[in-house]
Amino acid sequence: MRRFDIGPLIVAVGSVVLLVSLFMDWYGRVTAWGVFEVADVLLAVLAIGALLASLGMIAEEISVLDARWLPAIVLSATVLVIAEILSPPPVVGGADPQEGAWIAFAAALVMVVGTVLTLGRVSFSFAIEGREPRHRVAAVDHRPPPTETGQQPVARRAEETSATEALPEEGGAKR
Repeated sequence: MRRFDIGPLIVAVGSVVLLVSLFMDWYGRVTAWGVFEVADVLLAVLAIGALLASLGMIAEEISVLDARWLPAIVLSATVLVIAEILSPPPVVGGADPQEGAWIAFAAALVMVVGTVLTLGRVSFSFAIEGREPRHRVAAVDHRPPPTETGQQPVARRAEETSATEALPEEGGAKR
């Protein structure tokens, strides 16, 4: 049976979406890379850190970052995204947040949900086994037909029959 945790998968998806949102318009027609001085680099580092931590939890062979850092990384990214939406940089003036900022906010919330599921150890498991046949095919079934009572006929063992007694043939007739 293969078992995998769903939380790290959700964190990985959220961190990739957060990285993509940095290239979208955050304020007006300006991306996060054009608006922020340090916040864009911090968000990119935090998203990559969350991705590495979650991938290390999915496949232990590629573990680069300790999983204990995941809650701190996700919380930091979420707080930073919320702070940048609530308090936009002075460069944009009074521009409202655009789709990039809202997608980053949604990605941060997805990462929080994935982290909570990871800490709660929510997992899915699935088994891959062979199926048993549902019914027998008469052409393959070589058993004798049942008796009138519905029970299978009992075959006699060789030591129970005498040499002079003839065994009944199929159909019940003696010679």
